[in-house]
Amino acid sequence: MGQWLQRNIVEPGKLPLLLALTAFVLTFLITRAITRLIRAGRGPFGNISSGGVHIHHVVPGVVLTVAGGFGAVASGVRGFGSGVFAVVFGIGAGLVLDEFALILHLDDVYWTEAGRKSLEAVVLTAALVGLLLVGSAPFGVNDMSDDELQDRGTVALTVAVNFLISLAVLFKGKIKMAVFSVFIPFVGLVGLVRLARPGSPWARRFYRHRPRARAKAVLRAYRHDRRWAGPGRLLGDWLGGKTDKELTESDRR
Repeated sequence: MGQWLQRNIVEPGKLPLLLALTAFVLTFLITRAITRLIRAGRGPFGNISSGGVHIHHVVPGVVLTVAGGFGAVASGVRGFGSGVFAVVFGIGAGLVLDEFALILHLDDVYWTEAGRKSLEAVVLTAALVGLLLVGSAPFGVNDMSDDELQDRGTVALTVAVNFLISLAVLFKGKIKMAVFSVFIPFVGLVGLVRLARPGSPWARRFYRHRPRARAKAVLRAYRHDRRWAGPGRLLGDWLGGKTDKELTESDRR
C-alpha cells in the first residue's frame, strides 16, 4: 500500500488532491452528523446565530474555500503548505456543497426534498475528484497514445468531439451523464444514442413534430425515475437524514 501511494499519489504530485478529497468527504459526513443531532435535540451542538440571524455553515465554508484556494495557488503543487491549504480547501468545499441547495434556491431548504440537491452535488463532486485522482483526464485525452498526444491537431479534434458529445448529452437533459462523459467519453456515447428527457432543450427542438418519440421519451423517463426513486431515497436518508415530509408521514403512521 505504501509503495502504491508513493508511486501513484506522491510522485505525480497528487497528494494535495487526495488530502482535499479526504477533507471534503469527512467534513460533509461530520457536518451531516452534527446537523442531524441538532435537529433531534441531542448532544452539545446547536445552531449559531448573530444578532438574531442564523449563520449557515456555508458562510465559514466560503471563507475557507477562498483561503484554501488562493493559498494552494500561491504555495505550488508540492510542500507542506500545499497540503495544509488543500485540507483547508476541502473543508470549505464540504461545508459549501452541503448547503448547495440553499445557494441554488436562495432559501433554507436543508431538510426538504429540494435540499437533496446538496447530496447530489456532494456525491457527484466526490466521484469526479476521485476520477481525477486515479488519473482520468477530461475529454478522453488520457486514452490517447503517445504518438497521438504529440499531434496537436489530433488532440484538439479529440477534445472538440468529446466536448460536443458532452454538450449534446447535456441538452438532452441528462446532466449527470454529461458531467461524467467529460472524463469517460463512452458514457457520453450512451447518452447520445438514448432518447432525451422530456422537457429538455433537445426534446423541445427535435421531438416537437414527432409524437411517437415524445411518448417514448416520457415513458422511458417515467420507468427510469420509478426504478431509481427507491434506492435514491434510501441513499439520501442514509447520507443526509429524512426530509421534513418523510418525518411527518412517519409520525402519522
